[in-house]
Amino acid sequence: MTNQDTAAFDELADLTSTADGQGAPVWLITGCSSGLGRALAEHALGRGDRVAVTARDVASVTALAAAHGDRALALSLDVTDPVSVAAAVEACEKEYGRIDVLVNNAGYGYLAAVEEGEDAAVRALYDTNVHGVVTVLKAVLPGMRVRRSGRIVNVSSFGGLAAFAGTGYYHATKFALEGLSESLAAEVAPLGIAVTLVEPGGLRTQWAGSSMRQSGTHLADYEETAGRRRASTLAVSGRQPGDPARAAAAIATVVDTEQPPLRLLLGSDALAGTRARIERMRDEVDANEKLTVSADLVRV
Repeated sequence: MTNQDTAAFDELADLTSTADGQGAPVWLITGCSSGLGRALAEHALGRGDRVAVTARDVASVTALAAAHGDRALALSLDVTDPVSVAAAVEACEKEYGRIDVLVNNAGYGYLAAVEEGEDAAVRALYDTNVHGVVTVLKAVLPGMRVRRSGRIVNVSSFGGLAAFAGTGYYHATKFALEGLSESLAAEVAPLGIAVTLVEPGGLRTQWAGSSMRQSGTHLADYEETAGRRRASTLAVSGRQPGDPARAAAAIATVVDTEQPPLRLLLGSDALAGTRARIERMRDEVDANEKLTVSADLVRV
């Protein structure tokens, strides 16, 4: 661990131990109206931290913030609106002096076979799940760089590691977030800033319920693949094995660690699925090893 890493961790540990909350870590969390974002805000506030609780509709988080006095700040934040993002970050830094932990949680799913995807809806999905993350990062990183400390949590998905029929566009946004975050982690590590990708399996939230969007186009040729997956995805809503509150506690645990991992799987389904994905990839790589190395220049 570098001296910068040690200093950043010591600073965070000192802040966490402050009893009156005035020096407690400051979180900014996007997408707190429900689901994992709300659970994480509740967990951080419950342990005495300070939280900028944000949502597109600030009315959905005002009661939560009001219940925690001056340790919570309810803010309107639409990740697709750079002006909204800048205003929320400025308000948080003005109120608390800094942002120690950024959680990019806002996002949603989209159901469609690739050919069924509607252009405007797909662009809107990218604007939230990818470009919105970038907008928030660019607003928060300058302060973290000045302080040479910070934790960034980008909420991806097991669907950022493996893809299935019917959710290709959602997977594409999460695969993009995975690559972006891995590059960002390498860039900011020397500055004392740690980046963690959170990859949940099925959490019992409204992701597959009221938050889900889907194409109005249904092509018969995809009914047995994407169509079947659409139906099964919607049917699981409310029966997912993952607990958002427990997931939030796990995220807070890695935020507090000296060297947060680049990736954190959440849920036994994500763990089993990722292990199976790794095995399939290993088998495919090994099976094509001879053909793979044939692309090298022939050495004389």
